[in-house]
Amino acid sequence: MAKQTITVIPGDGIGPDIIDATIKVLDKAGCNFAYEYADAGLTALENHGDLVPESTLDLIKKNKVTLKGPLTTPVGEGFTSINVTLRKQFKLYANLRPVLSFKGTKARYENIDILTVRENTQGMYSGAGQVVSEDGTQAEAMSIVTRDGAEKILTFAYETARKEGRKKVTAVHKANILKSTSGLFLKVAREVAARYPDIESTEMIVDNCCMQLVMNPEQFDVIVTTNLFGDILSDLCAGLVGGLGMAPGANIGEDCAIFEAVHGSAPDIAGKNLANPTSVILAALQMLEYLEMSDKADNIRKALTDVIATGDRTTRDLGGTHGTTDFTDAVLERL
Repeated sequence: MAKQTITVIPGDGIGPDIIDATIKVLDKAGCNFAYEYADAGLTALENHGDLVPESTLDLIKKNKVTLKGPLTTPVGEGFTSINVTLRKQFKLYANLRPVLSFKGTKARYENIDILTVRENTQGMYSGAGQVVSEDGTQAEAMSIVTRDGAEKILTFAYETARKEGRKKVTAVHKANILKSTSGLFLKVAREVAARYPDIESTEMIVDNCCMQLVMNPEQFDVIVTTNLFGDILSDLCAGLVGGLGMAPGANIGEDCAIFEAVHGSAPDIAGKNLANPTSVILAALQMLEYLEMSDKADNIRKALTDVIATGDRTTRDLGGTHGTTDFTDAVLERL
């Protein structure tokens, strides 16, 4: 049986360190992958003169499964977000952001298990109609929601809920004010919900959802929403379990997927052996599940859970005093 080849983008800042840690974990768990490395972000700009070189796009297209570290898009210099570029290029319409409570973190809650399913290509992130007046006094941007796009992400959310044995899907919107775009999303959400009578369906206005997540997050199971709301809500959910260092992300398309750490590149601690690799390790677990290698994912999750719960060589953000390599060694020993 041929080895599965994974495209690996180490990324910027702490990216290479946490990606290297994750590759060691995957290898120790017996995943038997082959890896092809590619540049993107500031590293690619310095080496190739392009944030996303054509050679990187070719590797992503060829291997169809990519593990990615955090990337830096230069701010205020006319560059388009690299992540948005990749999502559009490969039609990665679904963004999955699970958060799960781990004993041993400094999180405020203990029983969180929420999956945010975010539409990844439309809404305010479509990039359409962005205009600033010549005198700089007025700016405009266009939000686009299509019936096809809404139905696709809503169906994906319900199918994922059913596959994972989840019981409830909450569609989050702002249809009381954004009657066109959010109104269409909510209309389609109700239609799709009717096809899944085995799953409880609720709907919630986004501002109330934010309040409810803080006051009573245990009521949520799967949240499905549009691009901008999903971006904000998934970060809020990460805060419930200890921050972005505990939150992975998967970008799924019809025949291609990119799995990533969702936090930034943290250049201030790059190369200092301080970074917590948990986010990208958890993203790798999403990758394993996507590849139907759940047994390997379960073994790694058990090892990671035990390291964090016992505080064995944990990083500073988890209340420990150790660095990336010590933390990784603790996981490797349990494997």
